[in-house]
Amino acid sequence: MSFGLEGLNVNQMTSAASALSTDASKYVNDASLEMQWAMKAYHHAETYFNLLCSVDSSLLKLTNKDDEIYKNFRQAFPNMAIDVLKEDELKTTDAKSTWRPFVQSYEGEVEDYNFGTLVRKDCTGDISDDNTVLVLRIQFLAIEIARNREGLNAAVKEKVKKQKEESSS
Repeated sequence: MSFGLEGLNVNQMTSAASALSTDASKYVNDASLEMQWAMKAYHHAETYFNLLCSVDSSLLKLTNKDDEIYKNFRQAFPNMAIDVLKEDELKTTDAKSTWRPFVQSYEGEVEDYNFGTLVRKDCTGDISDDNTVLVLRIQFLAIEIARNREGLNAAVKEKVKKQKEESSS
């Protein structure tokens, strides 16, 4: 396994070793990195929403493993309502322990499976502070693949189409 250290000189390696041996509680989050991550997550959510507004979501393929993800998601969470997400089914300690085996099963299978991603709580709503929740990418994929397959995301395209018609008349 390579950690990208082979290009470092002795001084750089010593500096890296020193940083790694420092008490982790002394590190602080870099606000600029957090902002960059937030912008990237928002851009991803916005791009996906625009896609939903443009195409037939029932035909949308998000990964080459959509069939497997959908099957495994509905086996693991057969009764989970996905039209309007409940944060306690995603964020509580119990929910996290239920999700953990599902999430871990995609390590090495789905790129960036554990990256933070925004998902809409209400599938008929727009992207907003009130209508998004931070989840892992594999959770986003499972929920959105299910919404697409179960016809729930079709309402977004219809809503936008209706708004455009009303504004042009």
